[in-house]
Amino acid sequence: MVGLTSAAGLVGFLSEPDPDLQVFALRTLNDEVDLLWTEVADSVGQIEALYEDESFPERELAALVTAKVYYHLQEYNESMVFALGAGKLFNLDAAGEFEDTIISKCVDTYIALSAMHNPATPASTVNQPPPQLTAAFPQSTDGGASTSASLTSPTTPFSQSTLPSKSLLSRQEASSTFDPSLPGGGNAGVVGAHPTPLALQRGIQKSLQAIIEQLFERCFREGRYRQVVGIAVEARNLDVLRRAILRASEDEMKLSDGHKDSLISGKGEELMEYVLDICMMVVQERGLRNEILKLILDLLNEIPTPDYFAIAKCVVYLNQHSLASGILRQLVEKADARSIATAYQIAFDLYDNGTQEFLSNVQDDLPSVDEKPAESSPLQPPGGSNEDNGESATETDGLLSGPEAQQSDSAPLDEKKDQLSDDERKIYRSIGDILRGTKSIELNLEFLYRNNHTDMTILNKVKDSLEARNSIFHTAVTFANAFMNSGTTSDVFFRQNLEWLGKAVNWSKFTATAALGVIHRGNLSQGQKLLDPYLPREAVGAGSVYSQGGSLYALGLIYANHGTNVLEYLRDSFRKATDEIVQHGGALGLGVAGMATGSEEIYDELKNVLFSDSALNGEAVGLSMGLVMLGTGNVKALGEMIQYAHDTQHEKSVRGLAMGMALIMFGRQEASDELINGLLDDPDPTLRYGGILTLAMAYCGTGSNKAVRKLLHVAVSDVSDDVRRVAVMSLGFILFRKPSSVPRMVELLSESYNPHVRYGAAMALGISCAGTGLDEAIDLLEPMIKDPTDFVRQGALISLAMILVQQNEAMNSKVGSIRKTLQRIIGDRHEDAMAKFGCALALGIIDAGGRNCTIGLQTQTGNLNMAGIVGMVVFTQYWYWFPLTHFLSLSFTPTSVIGLDQDLEIPSLKLYSATRPSLFDYPPEQETKADEAPEKVATAVLSTTAQAKRRAQKKEKLQRRESMDIDQTPATPKNELPSDKMETDDDVERRDSEKKEGKDGEKEDGTTSETGKKKPEKEKEKVGYDLENMSRVLPAQLRFVSFTEGRYNPVKKPTGGVVLLVDNQPSEQKSLLQMKARKPTDRAAVPETMDDRISSAFEAAGNRQAAGGAAEAAGVLTAVDEDEEGGEEAEVPRDFEYFSDNDGSEE
Repeated sequence: MVGLTSAAGLVGFLSEPDPDLQVFALRTLNDEVDLLWTEVADSVGQIEALYEDESFPERELAALVTAKVYYHLQEYNESMVFALGAGKLFNLDAAGEFEDTIISKCVDTYIALSAMHNPATPASTVNQPPPQLTAAFPQSTDGGASTSASLTSPTTPFSQSTLPSKSLLSRQEASSTFDPSLPGGGNAGVVGAHPTPLALQRGIQKSLQAIIEQLFERCFREGRYRQVVGIAVEARNLDVLRRAILRASEDEMKLSDGHKDSLISGKGEELMEYVLDICMMVVQERGLRNEILKLILDLLNEIPTPDYFAIAKCVVYLNQHSLASGILRQLVEKADARSIATAYQIAFDLYDNGTQEFLSNVQDDLPSVDEKPAESSPLQPPGGSNEDNGESATETDGLLSGPEAQQSDSAPLDEKKDQLSDDERKIYRSIGDILRGTKSIELNLEFLYRNNHTDMTILNKVKDSLEARNSIFHTAVTFANAFMNSGTTSDVFFRQNLEWLGKAVNWSKFTATAALGVIHRGNLSQGQKLLDPYLPREAVGAGSVYSQGGSLYALGLIYANHGTNVLEYLRDSFRKATDEIVQHGGALGLGVAGMATGSEEIYDELKNVLFSDSALNGEAVGLSMGLVMLGTGNVKALGEMIQYAHDTQHEKSVRGLAMGMALIMFGRQEASDELINGLLDDPDPTLRYGGILTLAMAYCGTGSNKAVRKLLHVAVSDVSDDVRRVAVMSLGFILFRKPSSVPRMVELLSESYNPHVRYGAAMALGISCAGTGLDEAIDLLEPMIKDPTDFVRQGALISLAMILVQQNEAMNSKVGSIRKTLQRIIGDRHEDAMAKFGCALALGIIDAGGRNCTIGLQTQTGNLNMAGIVGMVVFTQYWYWFPLTHFLSLSFTPTSVIGLDQDLEIPSLKLYSATRPSLFDYPPEQETKADEAPEKVATAVLSTTAQAKRRAQKKEKLQRRESMDIDQTPATPKNELPSDKMETDDDVERRDSEKKEGKDGEKEDGTTSETGKKKPEKEKEKVGYDLENMSRVLPAQLRFVSFTEGRYNPVKKPTGGVVLLVDNQPSEQKSLLQMKARKPTDRAAVPETMDDRISSAFEAAGNRQAAGGAAEAAGVLTAVDEDEEGGEEAEVPRDFEYFSDNDGSEE
């Protein structure tokens, strides 16, 4: 049948009174509307009238034809409404553009309507800071435009958000403000946030719901649960989310036919991981994220075999310590090997992801075994722990239940305390060691010590290339040594270079002493003993105040984020210190050791020193106040810090307080917007600098569009170069979970006319792409190595090292050339000092931790690595103060797989890596070249020599002719005179090489070997090899690694770090690895005078080989500088006699 070429006749039938003719016309048009819609469009009103006529028998058919006409007219809203009115005639399963478009439009409308009726509590309205916080800021002249900008929803499009008040483009519009009272948290009321919901009739809404239900059912039948989860999260419909997860579990149980093994690793677990991932990575509203996590927790608890590791991940984020301790108690009570191993694994995961305060609360909730009760006292002094917890709960988000939930388990714990068996006591004691971090730190220390691959050749070349008399170069070598040997306890470099170490004076000595804390980081058992010669003493002439201050800083670095055992000592030393330099080091050590403890006592002691108004102490004390209150959002502390920052005249103090305020708001997201906008509106550029850092810390790792927009705006509009630099740099902290998006974002900024912006772009690439080896980032950074500005080259070198850490040439082909570039720059005498400083840091970073560490801003399980992020952000402040560079060591994460059995012992076993050995191997060590002789230059040939040579050739030709004419007896050929030919060095080398090739080409029996003609082909590398337990396994290598032996099975999929194993053959004897890092350390004897100190240090280099470099360096670093204030003064010259001419004449 030939198709219709015109719809005129059919359109005419629509005007006929006979319903049969109208139905015939509609059926024909339904089939041919895709071709004839242009003619039908003029009569669409008649078709609509038929749909609205309730007496018409084919109303649904009329609705379907109308929907198709509107679809071709690109009026998709009207098309969707009539398609919904078509009822069953609209076929979801039909494959066509019309059906796909209407389905997508239905989904968008459903999301918008559902968001209207399922509002989520905006995080910005939960526990907002009291009025006194905003009163600390000067009022803006534009009537509070900044406040409206702070309250903009994270999902508001850029065109609909209010720009900061300094922008020339900002306009005050009532419609652009965020009203939390609107349904959906204000998102549905903002144009563009969601599709504008239509005013649908009740019948159409039912049809829409039916279409969505059909769509969900089709997804469930086809196993596409993720699509349903995505729609539910976008629509804020937690009921649909719950239904999708439960349906996945039910379908899985039906398919498994009751096999428990399939329940452990199936679609249900994969879907739960997917929900967790999008909840942490995609959902930007904190309130909605918390509700989803609570829903996941409820669902996980209802499952007969719950995924305890997913529960632990939710628990850490929601800060529900009581639930975490309940899981551990539940697993211990089961008493089987797998449950105990699972409990240990969860404890390790909690330690990796939780704060000191959270872990302390978990330990308090567990049954006490009366083991070392004093260890927890420094964290929360007696008499104030409960009040502190209550206050912090009100000052932070209201995520936890009330006080009754925290005390609900206290009575049962006291009753069960005496009922624990010996095995349970041992298990709880082990869990306590894990939660305190003792076990993890000990295992990481052992791994770094055992696998140390530091290339001392590189370090020695850096030392030889940089003049030690220059303070900045001496400090650069110190940092390179600290980073290369971070956590390895290898201080050989100090022992071998005591003379070089003796050149450190003043703050260089402070930095060198603090470097011992980086090298011995995690050496909890011997850390204080190692630093004993350097620590402050009450005796007169106890040594250099710079080494004393540096030793307190080093002690804090050794116990970083684990200061339980040394907090009291550091507090006592800080209180007793009278010298500003010792107080400076003590404040830094106290802050890094007491990180995130929320201790009011430590905060008050730091505050008292701050109020003494010392510029030197102010920076360190302000920073440490933020470290102690890290992430608590303590409004009282913020108010005091803001007030003092406005009162003081010292820029260093203001900068320290700005950093501290940023750290207090770590991870607070929308709750920090008031503070951010108050700081950004401040006329002081240092406080605006702090506002940008607060924004970076509050939204770190979220990828928030709102935060990125504000940073980009400030980066091109602020009048201060410092603020613009940190704004661009902060993009790296916001987007480090999406590293591939950063190069494209900063590409234009990297070519800015402003060198500070270019430096910020370089550092943003390094921070966000650290350890990834991303080619796009390297392509942007390579030209910046040749930038005309020295500090831009410095930032490019540091960022390249961050990106290429633990990369070899098999993983990235540019590693070799960049390493050679670093070696060239460090040895270039004409290079600027700042670029050389950055190059030295880069050489230390790229080989961090003996080439066994990467830079990790998130943990192996995907949570934010709090210590790593804090270390990175404080490291960037080396721009102002070099000693803060040591904080980068907090970001160094060992890349290992450490298998432990249920007894927490390290069995000797094999892991299988299904890759070529060279793919993830260590980079080759640099070859040590002997002193090269000067290059040989070809000897010049004089013109007289050439003439003599030509004469000799003519003479030889004449003699040859005469010999042909006259038959003479053969004579020996005449040799050329030595004076006639000047032999070059190239000729000698060529002759020697020809002789060598001739020898190599002959075998012993005189025959020519085949190897002289043809080189053997390289053996092809085999895929797959075995690894020992406690070996280096890179993050990219983890997916190729598996446990091969049948005796041990992991309790979860290996994610790096500690993995608990279940022993399937516990009765058989097991082979264990011996700990090598446990060795006693002798305390160094401290000489009394400077001469004795130096001489004893040199004697120690030869006599005390067993002692560490820290002990031998003590004599050098504790020596009092000659020009140091308070040091021993030189002896006054004696009076001398003199005689004048007059005196002589008199005699």
